[in-house]
Amino acid sequence: MTTAIVLFRRDLRLNDNPALSAAYASHSRVLPLYIHTENEDAPWQLGGASRWWLHHSLRALHEQLRERGGQLHLCKGNTLPSLRDVIEHSGTRAVYWNRRYEPAAIARDTHVKQALREQGIEVHSYSATLWREPWQVQTKQDAPYRVFTPYWRSVRPTLSVVEPLPEPTGVEWADIPGSAPLEAFELLPRIPWYKAFGESWCPGERGAWDMLELFCDDALRDYAAARDRPARHGTSRLSPHLHFGEISPQQIFHALHRHAQRIDTRRRPDIEPYLRELGWREFAYHLLYHFPRTPVESFNPRFADFPWAPDDDALLRRWQQGRTGIPLVDAGMRELWQTGWMHNRVRMVVASLLTKNLRQHWLHGARWFWDTLVDADLANNTLGWQWVAGCGADAAPYFRIFNPVSQAQKFDPDGTYLRRWLPELAQLPNDLLHEPWKDASVAQRTGYLPPMLNLQASRAAALGAYASWHA
Repeated sequence: MTTAIVLFRRDLRLNDNPALSAAYASHSRVLPLYIHTENEDAPWQLGGASRWWLHHSLRALHEQLRERGGQLHLCKGNTLPSLRDVIEHSGTRAVYWNRRYEPAAIARDTHVKQALREQGIEVHSYSATLWREPWQVQTKQDAPYRVFTPYWRSVRPTLSVVEPLPEPTGVEWADIPGSAPLEAFELLPRIPWYKAFGESWCPGERGAWDMLELFCDDALRDYAAARDRPARHGTSRLSPHLHFGEISPQQIFHALHRHAQRIDTRRRPDIEPYLRELGWREFAYHLLYHFPRTPVESFNPRFADFPWAPDDDALLRRWQQGRTGIPLVDAGMRELWQTGWMHNRVRMVVASLLTKNLRQHWLHGARWFWDTLVDADLANNTLGWQWVAGCGADAAPYFRIFNPVSQAQKFDPDGTYLRRWLPELAQLPNDLLHEPWKDASVAQRTGYLPPMLNLQASRAAALGAYASWHA
């Protein structure tokens, strides 16, 4: 009777889990293991909002396993010594895991795999979070892609509606003494700003499927038109579930096709716009793998000497706290603080204000998002911030500066989103809601701050700085 360890990481699900399925196919017993490696992901250890999510996702996975007669063995420490300890106490000779692609994780996994194999332990790794491995997609010149459209044009035809792996049934679960309690990980932030997160999210595999079902029923048919309207349920909100591997891209792909096929052809939703968004996620991992310095360095090396404004902690705090005096920006930052999430259109607007109008380095924003987003993902976070800042791959040009007033007027014309997150302005008519500074008495009547900058003047200053540098 042989036992295999399945090391769970960013794949906190039982369905469509290649490592789990392979271990079950080759061994008579499976030991589910999670190791909380606090420092191995430095300098991008989990932020506060992600820690909240991980706590509840691990609890959900543990409950799933308990319903099936097993349990999730928990360890705290570095991966290699923790694995060796579990191997010694369980007598296992094989370890299975699904791959991660962050630079620190790749280096760690390479070291662990080599060390275990040298002591005679089998190590098997699988792809479980992407459609295509980053090294599988190359240009005709055998180079990595740097622009999304040709990347997606290459990847999209290779995708097929393959039935995802089912959850293994009849598994005999192994266990050993000494599992740490989940509370020992101290994942819940000490400042309980996350109390409202539970009203918006249900971490875990079941929560992921509930969210996907809601998206298919409520938003998929109008996705292309509604995804830019922050007041509507127009997006999937699956990003944190994808990040923690509670659902896979292939499961989503298959479910969308299955849903579309059940609908009359005249009303069948076009799933391509949403698949393209998942393709953007794939592209982010493609870039992170091939250009591992991009989380801390601009993809475009010319931006190494770009004239960012001096760091200004006071300005940064007002931006973080949603106290800029610019409604759409403040609404987005408050949504982020209260729910751990922000609508993608609004993410672009708040990022543009920070990197263009305020000319603060994009890393300030990337680090704040990293700490406050439940879907904080190194690949997506890096690509998104560098795209807006104009220094990334396939980036929006630096001179493209989002106007938060016109963006709100276009995508939240009746002010529903603004009123939800800025209750002090809820009674204003739409014209003042979008531009409250037009009436000098608004600040006194509502307590809402005047704008921290002049949008037109700061835009001109940003363009001037760019023109002088680019000349």
